[in-house]
Parts: sequence; structure tokens; C-alpha cells
Amino acid sequence: MAKTCFSALALTASAMTAAAAPPVLTSPDHHISVKLQPTASGGLAYSISRDGKPVLLASQLGLQLQGADLATALTLTATSKARAVSDQYQMAVGKKSSISYRANEQTYTVHNAQQQAMDIVFRVSNDGVAFRYIVAEPTLRHKKLIQERTTFALPPAAKAWLQPIAVAQTGWGRTNPSYEEHYQMDIPVGTASPSPAGWVFPALFKSGDNWVAISEAGMDGSFQASRLAPESAGGKYSIGNPMAAEIYPGGGLLAEVDGTLTSPWRLLALGSLKTVTNSTLGTDLAAPAIAFDKQLVKPGHASWSWALMKDDATVYDVQKKFIDYAADMHWDYTLIDADWDRKIGYDKIKELVDYAATKQVGILLWYNSSGPWNSTEYSPKSQLLTHEQRVAEFKRLHDMGVKGVKIDFFNGDAQSMIAYYVAILRDAADAGLLVNFHGATLPRGWTRTWPNLMTMEAVRGMEFTTFEQADEDKMPTHAAMLPFARNLFDPMDFTPMVFGDIPKIKRSSSNGFELATSVLYISGIQHFAEIPEGMATVPAYVKSFLQELPRSWDDSRLVDGYPGQYAVIARRSGNTWYIAGINATNADKALTLDLSFVGARQGVIIGDGSAERDFSQRNVASGKKVAVTIKPHGGFVIKL
Repeated sequence: MAKTCFSALALTASAMTAAAAPPVLTSPDHHISVKLQPTASGGLAYSISRDGKPVLLASQLGLQLQGADLATALTLTATSKARAVSDQYQMAVGKKSSISYRANEQTYTVHNAQQQAMDIVFRVSNDGVAFRYIVAEPTLRHKKLIQERTTFALPPAAKAWLQPIAVAQTGWGRTNPSYEEHYQMDIPVGTASPSPAGWVFPALFKSGDNWVAISEAGMDGSFQASRLAPESAGGKYSIGNPMAAEIYPGGGLLAEVDGTLTSPWRLLALGSLKTVTNSTLGTDLAAPAIAFDKQLVKPGHASWSWALMKDDATVYDVQKKFIDYAADMHWDYTLIDADWDRKIGYDKIKELVDYAATKQVGILLWYNSSGPWNSTEYSPKSQLLTHEQRVAEFKRLHDMGVKGVKIDFFNGDAQSMIAYYVAILRDAADAGLLVNFHGATLPRGWTRTWPNLMTMEAVRGMEFTTFEQADEDKMPTHAAMLPFARNLFDPMDFTPMVFGDIPKIKRSSSNGFELATSVLYISGIQHFAEIPEGMATVPAYVKSFLQELPRSWDDSRLVDGYPGQYAVIARRSGNTWYIAGINATNADKALTLDLSFVGARQGVIIGDGSAERDFSQRNVASGKKVAVTIKPHGGFVIKL
């Protein structure tokens, strides 16, 4: 549970002092500064600098509500005293197990021409800036959001690494949007999205010497999930909304509440690439964890037949084989995918659950989330749509001994759909079940709030490389992008690692590259795509590495890298460090890695051998510097 040292965010006017011009709010180390200023149109803007250099130019603040324009003709009427915020919390799933958050906070109260009030709460930490809106205006009992007017104005010379979001209810079975598009990399700011739906979070930018990752956190189901709008003329990005089709049937699109309206945190991790990649702002700003039995929070590794064997493998005998495979690999789970209810049935699933328990393997079961919003036919379908359905089904699974559920095919980011996610998490937690969402939105810090949430897809994962050669050809570059964006704050169910063949596809990555992804990617349950036949081809030392691979991490840090080109990340479990690197370029990548933070240690490096599918292993000493050369589309792991 989190231990917090700060009070409620919505400060009352009596706790504030009037100020004609707000002071500059700085980070605890004084490197980052936020300044507020009026705009020519009568609004309020903020700008961000680091070490005196502009990172974000004057950018607009404000909300437009039905019956209250809180974006124009604003007067700053009060500014609270800056105060220190301190938070310490634990994470079972993430880059670190124990996290300290420190920031300076200030609340600004504005009034519009009708004397309607809004608070804007800013926090500045050593790794970034966050702000949120709080509207408690008593004359406006019902608060309905029309449009958030927040913008992010990047300098004209900045570059962007962005993922477009697909148009709602397009694609296979009308399952879009699912955050499953390819990234546009190193593009000029202001480039329009190829999709009218906009760009997803996290959005990555390079502004001078600084990197900036924009996202949001603090989603409780009362607000829609946001994105960046498709047009950003001059490098000015604005908050975009879900499309009208992204609702839960009969539900709302945008936030609409009685009482106080509180937006999610808009967050900007900024600084060097290492500072941004190491940042935990995405969970720092999430709500503290609910009460959940710690004995049930069990990150792990899973065997999974569907990635390479597809639908025909969801039968009793094959799933029993994959339970044996998981046990042999010392893995924790076997995931049984779609149509298990029709091809295996509840009674035989119970037999598999009982058999798996004798092997110390837990069973995870797939569900189709959808009602009428798409045309998917995979089952079980439409069994989780209501609270009553979920309580009954989750109790049945719990009584069978099932450990968790994978729930697929959600409809987007509308407020009512976000509320649906939260309701599922709550009901699953009550039943003691772990959760993995697929065909889904970005988690936005939910793994802190909901300890039973192990992972979410929201990525163009490994399965796409099994469908088309073009996807496999793009995979190395895509894979080298993910640690800097999608997997930056939240767990990601990419389902990595194939050592053998992909049916009808020529693999573009080496085995060293594939092995590295087992460490490089964070997922509470890592579902490995490799099947028993492929695993049987690897040397004993590779199999041993995977049998002993930690399920969670105590610390993580970027050693070296560049988005879309290469990545080297170190992760610690207990007293052991694992360093993984991949090279997505078409040339050898010679690196000198500074591993001084590890101390003087002995260990091994496993990388690519001389032949296409070979491995190699040699001893390595960590000292201060370690020289490695990564082959094109190659990779390595070091264990110290």
C-alpha cells in the first residue's frame, strides 16, 4: 500500500493567497521550471523550461463545460503556497518494486467572466511536470465536458515519435481502435496524423537536448481516455477525444458528473533520454492500490499455444502438453485462448486446472469482452457485460481454481468504456482473479491502482508478425521503439520470443534479439510465443536462463539506446542484474556500456553465434566499461 504525505489536491480558496502574477514553480532539484502567463485571447498558458532552455512553449490551459467556458476570459484569482509532495509505494509489476515520488505542487484558481471557478493543480518533479483540472463550482451542479483545451506547443525544430490510432470500428471484426498501429518515427513536429482519430499516448518528442514523453494517469472511470488530436499546425498539439463509436452501448462519450469534476493528470516526463526512460511518472500519479490479497499477486511467465499454432491448438491434448511445457520451463502459467468453452468445455477445463496444479502451474482463460460493438465470434462472448454476469462467472472460475482471465476486443476510449474496464477490474479483484486486457486501451497507471492487473496489450505485438511478412520485416525497428513509448510506464503484453520458425514467415531477427526481449519488455505475466518444439532447439544454457528468469524487477535503468534503432536496458532482481540489448539497424552496433552502477561482478553474456540461428556464451566482468558489438537485427543478454 502507498504511504502518502500530502493532503487533498483541491485546495479551498481560503487556503490560498491572491496573486496578480504566479511565481515560477520549480522541481526539487531546480532544473525544471513551469511558468504561467495570460494569453492574448484572455486565456491562461503555461510553459516549461529545463536549465533555462525552453522545452515547451506557451501552451493553453482550460476546459469547456456545458454552461461554463473555463478556457477563455480567465482571471487568475488565487495561488496557493508551493508545497512539497512526498509519496512512497510498492509495485509488483513495473520497472521498480519500491518507488519514491517527490514533487513541488501549487494550485492556481481561475474565474471566468461569469465568476465560475476552476482549480489547476501543477506538480513539478525532477523528471517532469504534471497538472490536472478540478471543477467544484457550486453553481454548476451538473458538469458535462464539451472539450478540453489543453495544448502542448513544441518548438518548431523538435522531432516526434508517434503512433496513430485507428478509426473506431474498422479493421478485422470492427475491433479498432486497439493501439496496434506502427509508429511514425523521427518526424517533424506538426506532421498530421495519417488517421483522423489522432495519435495515442505516450507521445515522444525531442526538443533540443531534451526528450519529452506526454501521457496521462489517474483514470477512475469518470473521464474518457484522451489522445493527441490529428492536426498540430506549427507543432502545437491539442487534446483529442474518442470517436463517437467508442462508447459502451448506451453509455457516455465524455466526462459528465454531478458534483466535482476532476480530470486525469496530464503528464510530461522530460530530461535526457535516460531520465525519461527511467521515469515512473505514469504510476507516480495513479491512485494508490486497492486492498487486494498479496498472496494472489503473482507475476510470472506463461506458455501459450495460440501465437504460433492458432485456433486449432485450443484442444484438450495440446493444452495439457503446454502445461507440461510450462512445468519443464519452471514457468508459472498456461494461457488457454479463445473458444475453449466450445472446444474443451468447463468440465474438461477443470480437469486441466487440477492437472496443472499438480505441476505448480496456474491456468489463465480467454474471454471476449464484447457485446454488439464488433462482429467477433470467438467465445466465451457477452458473459462479462454486466456486474451480475461478472460476479457469477468470476466466482465459477475462482471455484474451479482458475488464476486469471485474458479479456479481449474492447471498443475504445469513451468514458463509458473506461468505466467498463474499471468495473471488470473491481469485480475480478473481488473474486481474487488476475487480469490481462487485450484489444485494449493503454493502462495509464492502472497496475498501481489495481494490483490484480498483470498486463495489457495495446501494442502491435508479436502475433502481427505471424500474419504478414511486411509486419515481420518492420518488427526489429518497432521492437526497438517500444521501451521508449508504449512500455515506458505500463506493462505490455507483446508476447515475445520465437527461436524456431514462424509458419509461412521468414524471421527477420536473430535468436539473440529474441532472447533479449524476455528482459527488455515489462509484463506482469510474460506470455512467451515459443512452443516446445522451438525451445527444444536452444542450448541448455539458454533454457536455464529462461527457467531462472525473474518474474518481477526491483530496479531498471536505460544503459544506452535511441528510439527505433537500438536499446540496452539493465534490470535488477534481488542482487542479480540482467542487461539486455537489441540492434534494429542493418549494420553492426559497437557499444561501450557503462555498467559502473553494477559494481565489480562476474557473469555471462549470451548473444548471437556465427550461424543464423546460433547462440554464443562467454564470461564477462562488469568493471566500469563493457564492450559489445551487436549484429544487425541481433541482441544479447548479460547476467551478473
